[in-house]
Amino acid sequence: MERFDPGQLKYDDSGLIPAIIQDAANGQVLTLAYMNEESLRLTMETGLTHFYSRSRQQIWQKGEESGHVQRVHEIYFDCDEDALLVKVDQVVAACHTGRRSCFYRCLHPSPEVPEELARRQFDPEAVYRGSLAIIQQIFEVIRDRKANPKVESYVSDLFAKGQDQILKKVGEEAAELVVASKNGRKEEIIYEVADLWFHTLVLLGHHGISPSEVAQELRKRYGKKGKAEYR
Repeated sequence: MERFDPGQLKYDDSGLIPAIIQDAANGQVLTLAYMNEESLRLTMETGLTHFYSRSRQQIWQKGEESGHVQRVHEIYFDCDEDALLVKVDQVVAACHTGRRSCFYRCLHPSPEVPEELARRQFDPEAVYRGSLAIIQQIFEVIRDRKANPKVESYVSDLFAKGQDQILKKVGEEAAELVVASKNGRKEEIIYEVADLWFHTLVLLGHHGISPSEVAQELRKRYGKKGKAEYR
């Protein structure tokens, strides 16, 4: 992997470079924006995306008002050195409409395409992206409760009691899931898995680990042979 060198970049006549923003966890394209040298510098220094607004003629931080910030994982540049790819953790939504991605309208296939053909061309990742997004949303709340404890917050209370209490809850929820599985009742299993996942997210928050880092580890293992065979 080539090291990122801002000096190699080629800006257009307006001093801008297009930046594709991508979800680091699942690869979903979230938005296309523009950066100038200053907004790129701020992005790299703060770890939060900053863009240049062509309409307002000024630099702005994504999520500064809405709270829907983008935490930067990696920044790449293309072979022509005139475009950026920024992989991020997206809080809630990238689009001003409240949708996860700005690319939510389909140009092809058109409504006139037969339903069977449309299904074949449908992106299967779209089926579960919305479901997986809730995990990141919950984690953002957990991270906020750790940084800004709130009275009567269950999560803040867990953090206050420390790692041992968090580990105890993870162990308890895992045991309850085992019982639910033995009982064979679908609703009970779903409920207990949700409890276990939630408390595991709290544990990740305790260690400062993002769910996307776990997702990246799974992605590395997927398709490999041996103990890590996940395919």
